[in-house]
Amino acid sequence: MNPPRSALPSLSVLPSLSDLRSMTRAPRRDLLCGLTVAVVALPLALGFGVTSGLGAASGLVTAIVAGSLAALFGGSARQVSGPTGAMTVVLVPIVHHYGADGVLTVGLLAGLMLLGLAFARAGTAMAYVPAPVIAGFTLGIAAVISLQQVPNALGVRLPHGEQVAVVAARAAEEFGAAPQWPALLLALGSAALMLVGARWKPTVPFSLAAVAAATVVAEALHLHVTRIGSLPPSLPAPSLAFLDVTRIPTLLAPAAAVAALAALESLLSASVADGMRPGERHDPGKELFGQGIANLAAPLFGGVPATGAIARTAVNVRTGATSRLAALAHAVILAGIVAVAAPLVGRIPLAALAGVLLATAVRMVETDAVRAMARATRGDALVLVLTAASTLALDLVRAVLIGLAVSVLLALRAAVRGTRLTPAAADELPGGAGTVTYRFDGPLLFAAAHRFRRSLADVQGATAVDLRLSGLTAVDATGAMALKDVVGDLRGRGIEVSISGVGQGHRRILESFGVLPGNPSPDRGAIPSAMSAPAP
Repeated sequence: MNPPRSALPSLSVLPSLSDLRSMTRAPRRDLLCGLTVAVVALPLALGFGVTSGLGAASGLVTAIVAGSLAALFGGSARQVSGPTGAMTVVLVPIVHHYGADGVLTVGLLAGLMLLGLAFARAGTAMAYVPAPVIAGFTLGIAAVISLQQVPNALGVRLPHGEQVAVVAARAAEEFGAAPQWPALLLALGSAALMLVGARWKPTVPFSLAAVAAATVVAEALHLHVTRIGSLPPSLPAPSLAFLDVTRIPTLLAPAAAVAALAALESLLSASVADGMRPGERHDPGKELFGQGIANLAAPLFGGVPATGAIARTAVNVRTGATSRLAALAHAVILAGIVAVAAPLVGRIPLAALAGVLLATAVRMVETDAVRAMARATRGDALVLVLTAASTLALDLVRAVLIGLAVSVLLALRAAVRGTRLTPAAADELPGGAGTVTYRFDGPLLFAAAHRFRRSLADVQGATAVDLRLSGLTAVDATGAMALKDVVGDLRGRGIEVSISGVGQGHRRILESFGVLPGNPSPDRGAIPSAMSAPAP
């Protein structure tokens, strides 16, 4: 006798031999790809670290520690991980409420939750997220990232507040009272150079060129602008000094939000990488495991929570990366840059980083895809707009949940409209008795139950009803109860009822509610004392 097989495949947590061998096939190309990605990642890591509230050093630590571990243990050979704009959006209110130690604890808890999701094989759920939800989510993130950059772009101190739109408005008011033109010009110049350069030469990392040019200009003209400040030349020693176990219960909800976002963005990024290289597929469970390990380790060194980074992953794939070595090399090269040029990096103006992130936010939005979804159907447009607005007004996790809820309601509405109860035949029987035959097509779910009950309750002038369910595609408890109520009502009025054509997949639930007798014949299911008719 064969042992029972598990419904889900086991999760491999260590890099496979094939993964390790692939790192030796084209090492020169992968190292060059890693260098290119590191050049792109440096200003983004600095900028997202500053925006999160924990500082530029935290962003770099995240890119180095989380980037290397996710590359080794993740489920995508070309995924690049690190701090992202989407995660920054979630972290800002956490920093505001719980401080830097709270963010590090949240990252640790989120890492544990991601490991749990990995072993539960929850990664497959990503396939069920509708495209308008993802598009609205991305559009909302781009708007939030842009608003977050306003204070640094204007050269003013960060105003108090949690709502990014309010903070941006207060920063604009402060700038109006005392304009800081050098900071604004550096930010606009950096953004313009990056956007124009990306159109001219998409493969050239103009983000680093923009930051370097802004730094040279600020130094040469002795501009009074805020700089990043001192950076440690090496990674700090790992420590759990930030962990206060008494605060864990209050941090579980923020940690769940961070874990959900890390899972969503990482799996989305891995799917994008798959699409850029047809024929390759990532392992969702292993990807969540890699992100879990990365987020467990990053807080120990002072890093913020990390996810798969779509922009950096896309650069890695476009430049021809063949294995995990490229993403691993990007993290190592970043560590080398910090060790060699920490003082120089510390001279970068915050306004230049703000300009780079503004340009990044603009490039995040695929306008053609958004336009197409907005024009597709009213439902798609509604989901897109609601998700984007919720991202801006609430937070990313609730925005996705709202988008999913509206998508489910619209799908149920479409299912209800797709159900049909139509007269199939009408024959006069001897003695003047009339039999009316109905055919049901579609799902009999809770959303359609009332409509079904009302349609059959209106039967008039018949002594028998033949209900054929060969077109039934799905049934739930509410639908089965509605059918039982209709049969009871018709019998109470002296009308014979026959049910036929019930598929094997639906027989059990109808039997459990007494609509069909137990152990029915293989080819039909009829209620007791009912007249049976053959299925069409």
